[in-house]
Amino acid sequence: MNFEILKEQIEKAAKKAFLEIYEQHGSENIYSFALYSDEGAMTVCPASNTLEMLKHADENDQLYYKYEPAEWAYEMEGAHDEFNEICTQLRTELEKNEDDDWFYDFQSKLYSVCTDVLEKLKKENFFSSITGRDIFLIFTVTDYEFEDKDLKDIIIRLNDNEYKDEYLEWMNTWGN
Repeated sequence: MNFEILKEQIEKAAKKAFLEIYEQHGSENIYSFALYSDEGAMTVCPASNTLEMLKHADENDQLYYKYEPAEWAYEMEGAHDEFNEICTQLRTELEKNEDDDWFYDFQSKLYSVCTDVLEKLKKENFFSSITGRDIFLIFTVTDYEFEDKDLKDIIIRLNDNEYKDEYLEWMNTWGN
């Protein structure tokens, strides 16, 4: 698989998804955007959340609802055709290869590409130029836990705003 072409496809799909979500839900004060995959590296999907949705979240788990894309209001919304095409390509590639070493390399490259795309869009001020505010960005994987150091690196790399500090403080409470 050509990961440079995949990166371009994911970037185009992420931009389109965010624009579609913003067009439909911008009045709800969008504060976040994520790309996420699965442990089997078969998918890439967008997610976004709003401050309006957070008003209805359980106050005891406010940070969880704020920062966990699986709980966000707009999961797998936007750029449906583009993300479906990307997922089809991933599954097709996976079906051709069954070697474990190949898979772990493929998985690692996919995850890196997704993080690279979000970082590129952040550096271009793509999100903030649309919303007029800082946006929390994250790449995550369903049913998979990054090592704490790796997750911290992702958060630091994608966020240079108040969300970064709050997320890292929240991480320090995990397991306590």
